[in-house]
Amino acid sequence: MSRNYKFNNPEATYFVSFAVIEWLDVFTRNEYKNILIDSLQFCQKEKGMEIYAWCIMTSHVHLIFRSIKGQKPELLLGDFKRFTSKAIVKAIIDNPKESRKEVLLEQFEKAGKKSSNVSKY
Repeated sequence: MSRNYKFNNPEATYFVSFAVIEWLDVFTRNEYKNILIDSLQFCQKEKGMEIYAWCIMTSHVHLIFRSIKGQKPELLLGDFKRFTSKAIVKAIIDNPKESRKEVLLEQFEKAGKKSSNVSKY
């Protein structure tokens, strides 16, 4: 997921899209979609993310939001993505029914090694 969003006005409303690495279909299971939704709800209640619309696709997410508690939108979005991605990886690891576990974790690790700001996928 790109970390190069340009938020010129911290009070503006923004449309952002972000994809799972390699466009992997992670959000095919309700468990993983629910983690994303719970994270959005937490950001609404605790971090000042005002959400106008969101759409979860199997491999990516669209979000229209703005920051209402003075936090920079890029930091708000970064916190959301960081927490959510870690929670989803943990859920994949802990899910005994996940048939794609090895493939997904291998791809996450491979992508993490290519990024200078990722120490553990």
